[in-house]
Amino acid sequence: MEGEELDGEEYGLQEEGEEEEEEEEEKALSEQEEEGQVLAPCPLTEEVLKEGLSLLCKTGTGLAHAYVKFEAKYKDLTDISLLECFIHLRYVDLSENKLQDLSPLSSLTHLLWLKVDRNLLTSACMQELPYLQIISFAHNRIKDMEGITHPRLANLSLKGNKIQTALGLSHGQLFSLQILELRGNMLESTAGLSLPKLKNLYLAQNAIRILEGLEGLGQLTTLHLRDNQLETLDGFCSSMKCLRYLNLRNNGISSFQEVAKLQVLPMLQALVLLDNPCSDEPNYRLEVLVLLPHLQRLDKELFEQDEQVEANEIRQKRQEEEKEMEGSLQGDVTE
Repeated sequence: MEGEELDGEEYGLQEEGEEEEEEEEEKALSEQEEEGQVLAPCPLTEEVLKEGLSLLCKTGTGLAHAYVKFEAKYKDLTDISLLECFIHLRYVDLSENKLQDLSPLSSLTHLLWLKVDRNLLTSACMQELPYLQIISFAHNRIKDMEGITHPRLANLSLKGNKIQTALGLSHGQLFSLQILELRGNMLESTAGLSLPKLKNLYLAQNAIRILEGLEGLGQLTTLHLRDNQLETLDGFCSSMKCLRYLNLRNNGISSFQEVAKLQVLPMLQALVLLDNPCSDEPNYRLEVLVLLPHLQRLDKELFEQDEQVEANEIRQKRQEEEKEMEGSLQGDVTE
């Protein structure tokens, strides 16, 4: 049980790849699901339970067999108390229901994978589950990130919720988290997201104006900040030594002086700046390459060799001019 590792893509929680260009259109919740409405009770029944159970496996002792997978989607469920007895379940999908309470899952201590997309949850808080590795809470009504404490959690999706701050994240318990999906929330800052093992962080379609608290992201390789409200790029730091891919599409970056602040990222290879004001400037690609000589790709297009040669020549010329200017200024001071 302890050694079982999951592949996020194998079980349907695909991480957003760097080639993904178009964001999926999200359907709105129906009027019948508006907050405050009294829901008609619809508990999980034995009939639905039997329909949804599958994947017969040996139990932990190896002396018996039990179903370890359960799926019940589009059932309008409001109560899943019947699941409390099925302690051997490892994979559970309860998406597209009307759940507001996940407490019956507390007894499922062998759970590895949980998907509860498009329910009516207002909190992601759950009893700590020792083996849980992948969770998707996408498109609920979750307002904060408190109470997520599963020690083996590696992949967490909270996209399409109403989260305004990440400051409630339990850094001490989430030491295994590698993929965090927060696209389509209401974040205004990156404060609170400093998770030491995090590799992929997806923050597109928020309202982020301030980059802060990024210094602890020493293993981050991919950062998506598309469709936010960034006008400056303060906040990046040299401790982000593994960051290779950065998507800043459709923000408010107007100056190459801001782009120059990305020079602190030693491994940055791919950058997306489309739909920022600076991308309309003359010689845009060349100017970015002059500032970031290690960059291999801008806006999905590889730099050609002739572009690299020209950028090197311009960079050397500007460095020489700066040295001459410094020398001239020192001479004036001496006189």
